[in-house]
Amino acid sequence: MHSLKSGELAKQANVNPETLRYYEREGLLPEPTRTEAGYRLYHPDDVKRVRFIKKAQELGFSLKEVKELLALKLNADHSASEVKRLTEHKIEAIEAKIQSLQAMKNVLKDLASACSGTGSVDHCPILNCLEDNTQEKGGENSCKTC
Repeated sequence: MHSLKSGELAKQANVNPETLRYYEREGLLPEPTRTEAGYRLYHPDDVKRVRFIKKAQELGFSLKEVKELLALKLNADHSASEVKRLTEHKIEAIEAKIQSLQAMKNVLKDLASACSGTGSVDHCPILNCLEDNTQEKGGENSCKTC
């Protein structure tokens, strides 16, 4: 079995070598063995593991969630239903984030419509709305009425 130095692993997994050290500190990658000179030596399977971590992150999983997924993947006693549960929870979180972003977009569209884009910034409805104490006016949606 041929061990990989950190630069080799990073290149094959398409990450920065510092990412590997970060994953080690976070407990996502096992601590590698070291040469007498102190170079880290990784197992070839760590390429798949790092790619797994990156792909999970690209899909929106936090490092804590990735750790959970890795723990499930590495223990055959677990059921796929646990992986599905984590994935469905992530979908719910993404849907909530989409709704929040859509609400922000709608408020910004209303503000942009209220502003002619001419005149002094002293009379800009967007800036005036942002300056308002929204709590006095009933919450975060009060800018819709600017």
